[in-house]
Amino acid sequence: MRKIFNIFSASVLTAAMLFSSTALYAGNEDRAGQAGASELLINPWARSTGWGSANSASINGLEAMYMNVAGISFTRRTEILFAHTQWLVGSGTSINSFGLTQKIGEAGVLGLGIMSMGFGDLAVTTVDQPEGTGSFFSPRYMNIGLAYAKTFSNSIHGGIAVKVISESIANAKAQGFAFDAGIQYVTRLGNKENPLRKDNFSFGISLRNVGPPMRFSGDGFSVRGLVSSTGTSLTMEQRSAKFEMPSLLNIGVTYIYRISEAHRLSFAGTFTSNSFSKDQFRGGLEYGFKQYFALRGGYVYEKGQNSDVNSTTAFTGPAAGASVGVPFGKEKQGSFAVDYSWVATKPFQGNHSIGVRINL
Repeated sequence: MRKIFNIFSASVLTAAMLFSSTALYAGNEDRAGQAGASELLINPWARSTGWGSANSASINGLEAMYMNVAGISFTRRTEILFAHTQWLVGSGTSINSFGLTQKIGEAGVLGLGIMSMGFGDLAVTTVDQPEGTGSFFSPRYMNIGLAYAKTFSNSIHGGIAVKVISESIANAKAQGFAFDAGIQYVTRLGNKENPLRKDNFSFGISLRNVGPPMRFSGDGFSVRGLVSSTGTSLTMEQRSAKFEMPSLLNIGVTYIYRISEAHRLSFAGTFTSNSFSKDQFRGGLEYGFKQYFALRGGYVYEKGQNSDVNSTTAFTGPAAGASVGVPFGKEKQGSFAVDYSWVATKPFQGNHSIGVRINL
């Protein structure tokens, strides 16, 4: 009975994926530039960015909080992750990320993720001093996410997350929140006669960055003026326009080909439907040797990305990365790993991410 239920669930999920990709293929380019909080579209983790964030169907552990929150349900006990990214090298932008996931009970997992984005020190300028006043300020973006995921059966995993968003400059700030939800379906093709044929296909759907509009406020919107009739000086507070969240839908599939017990090849693809920008197609390939080594590459395509006239992104498509790990503990269930990724950009010198991952 469970086998029939799993096959039925897989069929329904696949049909939903095909329907959604057909309905959402056109995207909504006319709304481009109308959303804010664009840092929510940035993947700060080194392992998944190495193959173009194509593995939304099979991503697991803390990194799943960015692409498909259902994946954190695969945490065995505790995972701790640190990452640093030099974003668009040459722009002075950097990203620091930290988080952990913790198994609770038999099937549940809690996750906490923090992302901080800095832009360096910027000079304060005025109309009278356009070259700078000698003062500086440091813009700062920060996202804090709390997630819960659960394994509902051997094949079905689901999760939900809430994120608190904060953006600030010297005299204005905006705060808001958004929700993510996702599901992953993992096929169970293995059997006693052929143990290598196991977990070969994964399907995933995730909806991200759904929340109410945000608005900037602060002293930066205050203007001092004179009442012409009385000469009285007044301070007036202007209201900024609201901006929407950059919501999106990910639909992905991953196939794992196990060459032997030690070697594997993973093929992944994800279609991303953006509500406020062009749709994207992501493809990736990863080779892995046990828990010791992994090498990966990917490509992200969106319409007009390599055109000098029609391009609306700094990314040109290619991505690559690698991981080196050392198992430890009883039965080598724990591990310590270092991840690295590179993403090609133009005209900047790419993105470089490095991370440390600890599984206890």
